Amino acid sequence: MRTSNHLIGLLNFLTFLLSIPILAGGIWLSTRANNSDCMSFLQWPIIVIGVSIMVVSLAGFAGACYRNTFLMYLYLWAMFIIIAVLIGFIIFAYAVTDKGSGRPVMNRVYPDYYLQDYSGWLKDRVASDSYWGKIRSCIHDSKACAKTGRVIGGYPETADMYYLRKLNPIQSGCCKPPTECGYIYINETVWNPVNAATMATNLDCNRWTNDQEQLCYNCNSCKAGVLASLKKSWRKVSVINIVVLIILVIAYVIACAAFRNNKRIDNDEPYGATRMEKSRPTRIHF
Repeated sequence: MRTSNHLIGLLNFLTFLLSIPILAGGIWLSTRANNSDCMSFLQWPIIVIGVSIMVVSLAGFAGACYRNTFLMYLYLWAMFIIIAVLIGFIIFAYAVTDKGSGRPVMNRVYPDYYLQDYSGWLKDRVASDSYWGKIRSCIHDSKACAKTGRVIGGYPETADMYYLRKLNPIQSGCCKPPTECGYIYINETVWNPVNAATMATNLDCNRWTNDQEQLCYNCNSCKAGVLASLKKSWRKVSVINIVVLIILVIAYVIACAAFRNNKRIDNDEPYGATRMEKSRPTRIHF
């Protein structure tokens, strides 16, 4: 009995430790939301799940230490619900970030991003007028485009140097015009038009402006860049969540088996005591 309690207590301590990377992932998404991804509601489910695992694990640990059956029942049912919610969230995260990626560009290291390559709930939310105004302001305030400027040897980098850079999705989608527009590179955030016929095929070509307060923040390529950045962030966190989920399921199955073993031993104790009493020899007094 004591061994099973120790095992359950150890498993609860393990699940408590597992809540830390999940909570850290939510906090990391929160910092990304403030600095680059600019979608502030996506991190909260992860943070809630991490805190819930932490609290439930402490309850299970206390139940194992003090042999409190109610706390153990609470732990097992609550952990079952948390595992189910975590599975649902992982499926949701992969479903809404399933489609879309950057298109490779000839003679460029960075890809270009197109909104039509994305679809689904996340695209509709990002592209909606009510949300895009907030996202646009967030990107502007984060100075993401201003940070693309580089000085090499006391001189601004040349176009050839710029074309070899690995721009992140926000920098590629929001801080420069799409490559197909044919703009001429002046510096990282200043580009001059050259071919009006090509510009007519992509509306983003006309949305670009050298005004440092505007740039391509109103472009569909900028919205696509945000979606690509979100996809990258979510996939990183989802990998951690999948690993944690597998360990949680294994720990939960072992905890259920140990808890059933405790109940079986508790149920057998009165029966075993009765048999011992019956087996004692009867003393006869004269």
